[in-house]
Amino acid sequence: MTSTPTHEIRTPADVLAVSPVIPVVVVEEVEQAVPLAQALLRGGIRVIELTLRSEAGLGAIEAVAREVEGMVVGAGTVVAPAQVQQVKDAGAQFVVTPGSPPRLLEAAVGSGLPLLAGAGTLTEMLTIAEAGLTEMKFFPAEASGGRSYLSSVAGPCPQLRFCPTGGVTPGNARDYLALPNVGCVGGSWLTPRDAVARGDWGRVEELAAAASALASSTAPE
Repeated sequence: MTSTPTHEIRTPADVLAVSPVIPVVVVEEVEQAVPLAQALLRGGIRVIELTLRSEAGLGAIEAVAREVEGMVVGAGTVVAPAQVQQVKDAGAQFVVTPGSPPRLLEAAVGSGLPLLAGAGTLTEMLTIAEAGLTEMKFFPAEASGGRSYLSSVAGPCPQLRFCPTGGVTPGNARDYLALPNVGCVGGSWLTPRDAVARGDWGRVEELAAAASALASSTAPE
């Protein structure tokens, strides 16, 4: 896997190349975001998807984008067209959506930010491809057929590449990453809620280091 410097994040393919795992993060307090992102960086993970699942999400994106040099900051759980401009203004470097309804897809593509649009079926994947995107999010991965589904998709659509998210764990991440059409995976296990609530950044750093090592363990010989 090729490492991509922060300043070269221009396309969805660049996002997939940063780290083997994109942490999918929910913070309840904006103040948690910066030390959490710093812990991920110390562990070797240089990308973070801060979701809009909490009221702190937008402020967290802004804080990490402003204060954590070297971290690629993405906005996740973007579900409405108006949110696209909000996360762009906050400093997000890429956008992640759980699904791809037409208006949301149009707004996200039009923003100029790299987009990992969500797809759970072949029809959705082809709809995203029609919008000019060959990299996308496969969500919810395990519930939508998991590794075997993506393996089957590679036959008719070898040009498509994915970041599977949803049910991805340390136990199955290597299996996903071994697929030729998977660039990275997304998961929440790097930032457990209890560790974040306690400010246990050492634990986050350890989990990040283990996730970062997946790059070498899945590299072709």
